[in-house]
Amino acid sequence: MIITTTTSVEGFEISSYEGIVFGEVISGINMFKDMGAGLRNMFGGRSQGYENELLEARSKALEEMEIRADEQGADAIVGVKMDYETLGSDNGMIMVTCSGTAVKLKTVK
Repeated sequence: MIITTTTSVEGFEISSYEGIVFGEVISGINMFKDMGAGLRNMFGGRSQGYENELLEARSKALEEMEIRADEQGADAIVGVKMDYETLGSDNGMIMVTCSGTAVKLKTVK
């Protein structure tokens, strides 16, 4: 399935709009990743644990959105937007959401 932030897909024409689809993931950061990130915050450097958690959450949100579009018979999702939020009293969770418009395509001749 084609997933794009643009409003069209080159070489194709949108034949129908199937509706807005969403993907949402809330992921907790474990204690050890949190301690490592705290040390990096103090001394500098990148937090590989947080980066990996964010990458996985983003991938799962896109996958969930794609499954929902497929259930509607879509060929592509256009106009995709992503958002990130921290949740919890200690900001120990991250929420990744994405949305886009599920569409059916036909080849331009």
